[in-house]
Amino acid sequence: MNTAALRELIQRALQHEAASTQLTRILDAQVASLHPAIRLPAEDAQGVLARFIAAYVEQVPDVLDAAANVAREAGIEAQIKPVLKVAEQFFLQPPALMEGHNGLEGLLDEAYLAHRLVEEVNDRYIVHFGQPLIPLDTTVANLIAHQLIGEPFANQLDEAVHLAVEGLLDEEVFDLPSAQAYRQQLRDPKVEEAWKRWPCLSQQLGVELQLNQGQREAG
Repeated sequence: MNTAALRELIQRALQHEAASTQLTRILDAQVASLHPAIRLPAEDAQGVLARFIAAYVEQVPDVLDAAANVAREAGIEAQIKPVLKVAEQFFLQPPALMEGHNGLEGLLDEAYLAHRLVEEVNDRYIVHFGQPLIPLDTTVANLIAHQLIGEPFANQLDEAVHLAVEGLLDEEVFDLPSAQAYRQQLRDPKVEEAWKRWPCLSQQLGVELQLNQGQREAG
């Protein structure tokens, strides 16, 4: 994994945003027309949303490093790492459909691809291990990012993720003896306690999502 290159790319985008305020101006126009499911604080809604996007993007290298480390511990690194490398390449060599998306706004699209890819791996991991590959809950954050990106482009990104996972991740990887041995380790109370230290990303950033007529706290 070359997450150092991702971190450098993200820092450049953050510096560009600080100098240009390009994303801030876009958000100024978007806040009033956001999907009604996205709930923001009454004060500084645009600022909260901007910080959410920056943190969502900045989390990608940490998420990929954590996923790679857990896969290594589980003895399935050879099978999981190629999927994570795809997420990395979404940043370093964006697919053609990302053309014209620049700065921090563009990295939101690429971060969504990466987070969604890990989410898909997590979903399969949960089926076999009873818990996610990494404990950072990005589900609500991904739903919020999907709304910010907007239809139908976000759906195109989802399809790119689906194709990447289907083509690279074989379900049989979870039946390997090394994976089965790792499953036993997950019952260790120390592992369970470590998992609790990872927060829900959207909850941490003060953005909520209301679903099915009832307000659900993000996370």
